[in-house]
Amino acid sequence: MAYSAALNVVYNHYLQTYSQTRPSRYDTHKKGELRNIYHSIVEQNRKSPLFLLENTKESREFVVGLKENARLLRNTIASVGGLDEGDVLSKKTAFSSEPEIVDAIFVGDNDNISNVPAFSMKVNRLATGQANTGHMLPAEGKVGLPIGSYSFDVNIGEMNYEFQFQVNDGETNSDIQNRLARLFDNANLGLTAKVVSSYGLSALSLEANHTGTTSNRSFQFMVSDEKTSKTSGAVSYLGLGNVTREAGNAEFLLNGELRSAHSNTFTVEKMFEIQLKGVSDENRPDVQVGLKTSTESISENIANLVDGYNRFLESANRLSDGQYRNRQIVGEMRGIAMLYQDDMAYLGLSVADDGLLSISDMDKLGQLLTGEAGGEDQESPGAGLQTLKSFTNAVLRKSNQISLNPMEYVDKKIIAYKNPGRSFVNPYMISAYSGMMFNSYC
Repeated sequence: MAYSAALNVVYNHYLQTYSQTRPSRYDTHKKGELRNIYHSIVEQNRKSPLFLLENTKESREFVVGLKENARLLRNTIASVGGLDEGDVLSKKTAFSSEPEIVDAIFVGDNDNISNVPAFSMKVNRLATGQANTGHMLPAEGKVGLPIGSYSFDVNIGEMNYEFQFQVNDGETNSDIQNRLARLFDNANLGLTAKVVSSYGLSALSLEANHTGTTSNRSFQFMVSDEKTSKTSGAVSYLGLGNVTREAGNAEFLLNGELRSAHSNTFTVEKMFEIQLKGVSDENRPDVQVGLKTSTESISENIANLVDGYNRFLESANRLSDGQYRNRQIVGEMRGIAMLYQDDMAYLGLSVADDGLLSISDMDKLGQLLTGEAGGEDQESPGAGLQTLKSFTNAVLRKSNQISLNPMEYVDKKIIAYKNPGRSFVNPYMISAYSGMMFNSYC
């Protein structure tokens, strides 16, 4: 039981600190990819000497953060064309005539571009989650419940959860509200709790993290204390059962046909990932969604690549405030960029002294991509793209290397080298990274 609790703490800390807000489809792997990673780890351990690692909180945060940043960089490269060297920067991109209303991402296969449909959308209503807002009570006023143990039940889906708390002498309404807000947040039930205040009054607000309803249930959660095990009365006093916003499905027109969805994010024809952001204006034309031209797609891919590369370098510079070996990482990435500096300058990209990239001449880049640059000595658009593809593949290999063995960038002392004639697989080096995630918990 203690082990399970410790594991939950580790998982929640990792999820809240390092995980992306939205999961990426590029984090999934085929069996062959996982098999290759396993064999790479085995080979790495076979050749690695025995190290004495620096075991501090700062070093652990540095290594975990470094690996996560390398993963995000890899996902950025995957999103602009894939992880095969020949497909880099070739990913088609979607357009939306009103991205503030409908945002679109192309998630289909480049091989079936001829079958990708364009379509129109009109958003009538966004999907919403249920919200309960309690009574506004005097924040510093003494709580109006007798001293004792209280409980109430929260029904979510097919599950019931009981919450228990104590009312002590001298406590105020805000004391109880803040304590219950922490209780809800620590329970991780898919509800966000907060205390809202106005003019000396405060109330406890509960909001569902997911949206939409089902045909057989009009609510997402219900709070009551009619059949609770402890003293009742807290729900009516605090107003926890007051539904101030009902859950609802998104409603929209797709090519004139009325549709609905439980979430504001969904896919259309397995080709486009759509995110509804606002309600359409009745006096404006429908939102048009489709694919950008090849030139526009390549330009956007290059911009996304530059942003992802710069975010990685900036994150590496921030990690541990210049300590450990993040300077080595920055130096290695800067070295890769410098190899292609002259060729990228011709394309309208510049490399700063700190290794950061920038698109210094977007017009020149566009002309090269369309073949309109002119001049007999000008290189072909394909040659310019090949330079960027070579740079991108070099960055991808480095990110994979960092992700595979982030321990390479931690200060350590060599204790013993392997016997070159009788090497064996030592799980210590790579496994030390996993152990760092569990330190201080187990």
